[in-house]
Amino acid sequence: MKMIILVFVFSFLRANAEPKKEQNKAKDTNIVKTIVENSKVKKDGEVCELPKSDAELRKLLSPEQYRIMKENGTERPFDNKYWNNKHPGIYVDLISNEALFSSKDKFDSGSGWPSFTKPIRDQRVVEKIDSSHGMARTEVRSKKADAHLGHVFDDGPADAGGLRYCINSAALKFVPLEKMEEMGYEKFLDLFDKADWEKAKKEPYKN
Repeated sequence: MKMIILVFVFSFLRANAEPKKEQNKAKDTNIVKTIVENSKVKKDGEVCELPKSDAELRKLLSPEQYRIMKENGTERPFDNKYWNNKHPGIYVDLISNEALFSSKDKFDSGSGWPSFTKPIRDQRVVEKIDSSHGMARTEVRSKKADAHLGHVFDDGPADAGGLRYCINSAALKFVPLEKMEEMGYEKFLDLFDKADWEKAKKEPYKN
């Protein structure tokens, strides 16, 4: 009889321990997942939680940046931050931190705005017909943040595809080559060569 009771008690304790074991296992899994996600946020500059409201967005952007990115504005030519920037690096979306353009594709168009022959990756920008101001143009927007960047024209260098992505400096943040790994953009380092590194070291970027 005692043996039967002991077997029963053992079975009862084991049955109740299994759910707790599974719960602890799930808890441990969630902890590991959180650690990995937090690590990714720290290491990957492109991992960014977009502003949840217009009020948050206005805190992030200056009035001029908001006017351009969310009200489809245009900054003045030759009077903006990056039109004449020749330092090697990448240009990222000011809202999402997503890399959009590379200095390897930047050229002097004489327009007074930063100009590129192509995006760093095609799927990162979207193009829309813009018939405002009595003109038919192709607008360029960042896909993730849905922000106005500028326009694309077909008067770019023929040997590079013939396109000119004319982009507002106020919609971009420049990440110099020597800071890319530190800021989480190491996956784009293979775009640059030895000459780019030598230039970056010889003439450090001054913000």
